[in-house]
Amino acid sequence: MTKFISQKIKMKTSARLAAVQANYMIAVGQLPVDEVIDDFVQGKVGRFAIDNRENENEEKLVELGPIDTEYFEKMVRGAQTHKEDLEKSLNKFLRDDWSYDRMDSLMQALLLNAVYELSATMNIDAKILIQEYVDLAYAFFNKNEPRMVNALLDQIAKEIRG
Repeated sequence: MTKFISQKIKMKTSARLAAVQANYMIAVGQLPVDEVIDDFVQGKVGRFAIDNRENENEEKLVELGPIDTEYFEKMVRGAQTHKEDLEKSLNKFLRDDWSYDRMDSLMQALLLNAVYELSATMNIDAKILIQEYVDLAYAFFNKNEPRMVNALLDQIAKEIRG
């Protein structure tokens, strides 16, 4: 049986992916937040993804679905506005031999977005948000990183949401 997922939920999931990508671009490219947001909203970037699931030696561009632009903008601006506090929060939960600063830039963007959303959107169940970000981690990383994302976000959600 096929699971029904509403267009509204799909657009929020796409907004999360775009927000991670946007936060990555802002950090790595030292780009202005407004410029990056505009590029995503206008469809200049973030419209395609590489899919190599069928044949790992062959890459295929796949057009992504529409994003919830209002939610996307809220997430990017929120993560950037509260970046310092979010990084401190993340560092509290990381092992002594790791810090936020030592992580891959893409992982930083993903976690920054995830912790912002966990703290700013109490109307969405934490388990749903954690699963969304674990799924995004699987899109970008191997199996160890998604496991770490799951464990880390679970700990953070328990502290933030009780």
